[in-house]
Amino acid sequence: MVDKKIVELDELVKVCKDKKKQGEKIVLSHGCFDLLHPGHIRHLKAAKKFGDTLVVMITPDKYVKKGPNRPVFNEHLRAESVASLVNVDLVSLSKWDVAVKAIELIEPDFYVRGRDYLDSIEGFTSTIMMEENAIKKINGEMKYTNEITFSSSSIINEQFDVLSKEAKTYINTFKNNFESKEIIQTLKNLDDLKVLVIGDVILDEYIFCKAMGKPEKAAVVSTKFLYDELYTGGSLAIANHIAGFVKKVDLVSCLGKDDKESFIKETIRDNIKTTFFNRKHAPTIRKTRYIEKSEKSKLFEISHMNDDYLEKDLEKSFIKHLETTIADYDVVLIADFGHGLITPKIQEIIINHAKFVAVNAQTNSSNFGFNLITKYKNIDYISIDERELRLPYREKFGDIEPLLTKVSKDTNCKRINITLGKSGSIYYEHGKTYYVPIFSTNVVDSVGAGDAVLAITSLLSYKNVNPKLIPFVGNVVGSLAVKTMGNKEPINPIDLFTFIKYIMK
Repeated sequence: MVDKKIVELDELVKVCKDKKKQGEKIVLSHGCFDLLHPGHIRHLKAAKKFGDTLVVMITPDKYVKKGPNRPVFNEHLRAESVASLVNVDLVSLSKWDVAVKAIELIEPDFYVRGRDYLDSIEGFTSTIMMEENAIKKINGEMKYTNEITFSSSSIINEQFDVLSKEAKTYINTFKNNFESKEIIQTLKNLDDLKVLVIGDVILDEYIFCKAMGKPEKAAVVSTKFLYDELYTGGSLAIANHIAGFVKKVDLVSCLGKDDKESFIKETIRDNIKTTFFNRKHAPTIRKTRYIEKSEKSKLFEISHMNDDYLEKDLEKSFIKHLETTIADYDVVLIADFGHGLITPKIQEIIINHAKFVAVNAQTNSSNFGFNLITKYKNIDYISIDERELRLPYREKFGDIEPLLTKVSKDTNCKRINITLGKSGSIYYEHGKTYYVPIFSTNVVDSVGAGDAVLAITSLLSYKNVNPKLIPFVGNVVGSLAVKTMGNKEPINPIDLFTFIKYIMK
């Protein structure tokens, strides 16, 4: 009986239309239902009273961003649990994170939410307005139930191992000093900043393959091509992250002789203004990664680039543009991937003319050991990973705090964020350190996570927020970033706010 209730979306649309022709009233509910509890049961029981057939759409796993390692139960188990309720008639897995498309397709007579939804993070956004507009557009009604409510996230955080013991202890202490609403408002207050991003444009190409086996006469792995995807990376990804939080973002960079500007314009957010200079003797940087799809493991990588410094004439034009515009920005963020764009002269111009300079000097397979953070002096904020901190001092192991003191002195930078991978992160400000454990171990792809952390934490650093907030927000951002392949999706403010709210329950 339960299995018969669970139907594909196309079939659900057909069944609902047939029922409406027969005079039945269709009621639609949409949600995650990660941990089915009495609040959900009463809500759905009350929803059924509005009509004849109650349809429940389940949020797909990839859109569940209510905290670390969520959902606890996968989309199929969640659908099965909801379908087992006597008041639920039909269940289907949604293709979207919100109900707008489902409302348009199913055309229910009533769309029902719990009253507590109005007080949630989502209720502060346009999401609920979008859903209300969608149901009104088809002449349906928005309804709210007023049943007893419980917090699934509070129960999950306490009773399930979504957080390590160390992370639980940290969060419980952190909650004594901060409220989620306070942190969210701090992030919303970033919207008035004027930000300039300067750095390498990188296109991240992912070629998904299926490993076939090893040929008899060659020491290689034979693979079958499945499909490929192209994402905007490097400084483009950083600008995309920032553009979700501020009204004005400008990006200055270089493109190669191949015409990629139209693709870039289609994939970056609307509030990003770009100024591109063209390199005649270089391609637009493209990093091609071959991925074994079932294991999500990287087979190998090819970089298409000319990583020499910019030609002298191009460097002059670049500098001239910066000299006339850079003073207009609150924050200038240098995304230095070590591929030739940030020349010593460009670096000097930025540091001498910008009000606030945030830097990431990345170490990667193309520049290993040649792009060190210590080449920067008199900067305001640094965000790098542990390896990028250790390399300049040739200290592979040992305590990290003495290295923070050294790099602070060598760069004359008083605010430094270091991501530690599975160990979390550590933040240094004016001689004090603040450690935050990792929140999520559910990693799809770590590429680009450090860029996302840099993008958001640099803005908080400019705002001079409480130093304990920077590594906390940085870890939340990192937890969201590793859930998607590469830079496929920028950090969404609502996802960030939701994660913060639920992890602090």
